[in-house]
Amino acid sequence: MNAYLTSLLAILKREALRFVHQRERFVAALVRPLVWLLVFAAGFRAALGLSIIPPYQTYITYETYIVPGLCGMIMLFNGMQSSLSLVYDREMGSMKLLLTSPLPRWWLLLCKLLGSNAISVLQVYAFLTIAALFGITMPVAGYVMVLPALIVAGLMLGALGLLLSSFIKQLENFAGVMNFVIFPMFFLSSALYPLWKMAESSELLYTICALNPFTHAVELIRFALYLQFNGPALGWAVAATGVFTVAALWGYNPARTGAGKRR
Repeated sequence: MNAYLTSLLAILKREALRFVHQRERFVAALVRPLVWLLVFAAGFRAALGLSIIPPYQTYITYETYIVPGLCGMIMLFNGMQSSLSLVYDREMGSMKLLLTSPLPRWWLLLCKLLGSNAISVLQVYAFLTIAALFGITMPVAGYVMVLPALIVAGLMLGALGLLLSSFIKQLENFAGVMNFVIFPMFFLSSALYPLWKMAESSELLYTICALNPFTHAVELIRFALYLQFNGPALGWAVAATGVFTVAALWGYNPARTGAGKRR
């Protein structure tokens, strides 16, 4: 048991140090959603003809509506960034050393997933703090209630990044894969537009958005920020996390890659 705890703390410390040494990563993680919040929100509100959106049993402005979606954006980009670091570690050989340790492979990958998730949650709270300074606030209790939702959403998106990293062999291929995954997942979701608004324009678009796991992660965060529980969104997010995690473990199976069996 001590070995498991030691490995967890070591990997968490390594992820934290990597994040501290990459300050531009922290700045980029905040600038991107802040640009959407402070610049594009006004344009989208005008284009949609909406100043107040009445779902979720409360009235909220468009800026407040997209805050949960932008929290999801932070976690989505961080999950992809973590998968990029895994591809880099594999090319440099450090990932191979990690996975050949005596501990089970699933535990080591879980530790990596928990480490990246912790960084994502911290980034989200930093974003929420800055948004509050601009007057875009949520119920005070919502900042506490949203923590479990952030953890679940972060695990789901981190597991997706872990899955992608198991199939990407070179850093040169990563940019294309990121664009193929990140932008469709983000724009085909309820992060920026209500699902009922999409249904007014296209049933097909509505169906795609409703089946998008990222939509349910965003809705889980959105409901939690307004002190409400969304059972279906939680179910979808947990199910997607399980599928992505199992697929990632299969992807990192040395028998599949022909790397040979572990000792």
